[in-house]
Amino acid sequence: MNTIRDFESGDIVSVRFGGVLRHYGVITLSGRVLSNSRQHGGVIEQSLSEFAAGRPVKRHPKKSNLHYLEIEARARRAQRMSYSVTGTNCIDYVRRTHRKRPTPWQYGSATLKTLSDMFGRGR
Repeated sequence: MNTIRDFESGDIVSVRFGGVLRHYGVITLSGRVLSNSRQHGGVIEQSLSEFAAGRPVKRHPKKSNLHYLEIEARARRAQRMSYSVTGTNCIDYVRRTHRKRPTPWQYGSATLKTLSDMFGRGR
């Protein structure tokens, strides 16, 4: 089982759920995990053991060369983010903390939502 000593601040970590899916988070300087969770309705800060819930934690390569304090600051600024499976999900959250662009899926979802808002209002 992983311990917090296996990780560094700013690391992207994940746990498997639902068979093949993964839930992602970011390790903080204090050794906690920030993640955007549907189960919790948005961004939550948890201990590593709460995040893992008995499952093995996988460490992923860092996605940027940002300093770990900047990564954590970006993660904390995004704590007001709500959860959306097609937009602001756990993958989007960790990508934002590492300054990565949204995925094509997220662009498409945002476009459809915008069109729906534009043309669906009067109905």
